[in-house]
Amino acid sequence: MGALSHIRVLDLSRVLAGPWCAQNLADLGADVIKVERPKVGDDTRHWGPPFAKGLKGQDTEESAYFICINRNKRSITIDISKPEGQDMIRQLAAESDVVIENYKVGDLAKYGLDYESLKQVKPNLIYCSITGFGQTGPYAHRPGYDFIIQGMGGFMSVTGEAEDVVGASPQKAGVAIADIFTGMYATTAILAAVVHRDHTGEGQYIDMSLLDTQVAVMANVSSAYLTSGEVPRRWGNASPIIVPYQTFPTSDGWMIVGAGNDGQFRHFVTAGGEAHLADNPLYLTNPDRVLQRKQLVPLLEAMTRKKTKGEWIALLEEANVPCGPINNFKEVFENEQVIARKVQIDVPHPTVGTMKLVASPMKLSKTPTEVRMAPPTLGQHTDEILHERLRLDDAAIAQLREKGII
Repeated sequence: MGALSHIRVLDLSRVLAGPWCAQNLADLGADVIKVERPKVGDDTRHWGPPFAKGLKGQDTEESAYFICINRNKRSITIDISKPEGQDMIRQLAAESDVVIENYKVGDLAKYGLDYESLKQVKPNLIYCSITGFGQTGPYAHRPGYDFIIQGMGGFMSVTGEAEDVVGASPQKAGVAIADIFTGMYATTAILAAVVHRDHTGEGQYIDMSLLDTQVAVMANVSSAYLTSGEVPRRWGNASPIIVPYQTFPTSDGWMIVGAGNDGQFRHFVTAGGEAHLADNPLYLTNPDRVLQRKQLVPLLEAMTRKKTKGEWIALLEEANVPCGPINNFKEVFENEQVIARKVQIDVPHPTVGTMKLVASPMKLSKTPTEVRMAPPTLGQHTDEILHERLRLDDAAIAQLREKGII
C-alpha cells in the first residue's frame, strides 16, 4: 500500500504538466481517475509516431507520449459540455480529495466545475489549477505552451552555444521542462495541502503557473541577475566560472569533464599526456584558466581527440577527475547503473502485451512506489468507476453511452 493509498484524485488535466503531477500521486498510491473526452481522449493519445506495437507487431493507439505520463490511472470518458456530464463530475469530486485541472482561466466556471462551485459539494476539497500564466495578472487569459514559456522565462537566453560562436542561437531544452517542473511543484503543493487538510480539516485552492515555475527553476541564474544586475549570457556547454567544465570531443564521441579545482585539472592533462599545461603560468589557477579560456580550450580539445570516449572515462575515473559520457538512449538503457537501479520496467497491457515504462525515481523504504496498472486505454475503466463511485447499474450506464455522455 502506497503512502497515498487513502487519497482519491480526480484528474481533469490533459497533455503534460497536470498528468505528470497526477502520475506522481498515483505512483505514491493514490487512486487517480483520469477524465477524458469520449471517442477522442487526451490530446497526447494522438501525438505520434511512435506508437506502442501490438501483439502482432502493428501500431496500437497507445502513443509513447501518452504512455509516459498516465500509468497507475483509471480512465473514464465523460462529456463535460453536457449537463449530465457536469453532474457526474460533481459527484466524482464529492468523493475525491483532490481535483487537478489545466483548462484556460475561467473555462470550467461556465460548467460549474471551478473551485468555488466544487467546494460547495466538497468543502475540504483540494483543487489545483495549472495554467501558463496563473489565475491573475495581465497574461492570465493567454494560452501557455512550454516552448514559449522557456523563452519568456529566461531559460533559452542562457541555453545554446555562446553568442560569439558562428551560427549560434538560443535553444530550448530537449524535453518540456516548464511542464515537467510545474507538474513536480504541483505535486509538492498538493501534498502540502493534504497535510494541512489532515491537521485542520480545511481544503484549499492551488494556483500553479508555468511561467512562475520556469523563472523559479532558473535558480542561481535568476539569483545572479538579481544580485549583480548583470544579464546572464549563453555559454553553451561551458561554465562561466570554472575551466575546464564542459563537453569535449573524443575520437569516437563526446564526454563531459568537470575539473572543479587545480588538482583535478592537473590530473586531467596528465592523463592526456599534456602535464606541462598544468605548470604553465597562464593556467595555474582556475581564475587564470577562466581568463585564458579561448587559448586553453582548443589545446584541451586537441588532447581529448587522441583517445576514445571509453578510454578517457577509464583514465579520468582512475585519476578521480569528474567525468561522464554523453549517452544516446540506447546507451542509457544499456548502462549498468541504470540496469542495476531497475529504471526500465515491463508491465502487462491489454493491447500491447508487455509495455516498457520508466520507473518512478522515488524510492521509499517503507512505502515504495509501484506500478499497479499500465497506462489505460481510452475509457477502459468507465463502467467500473460508474458502478463503484456513482453506484449506477448497467441499464443507466448503457443509457448514458447511448446519449454520448460517456
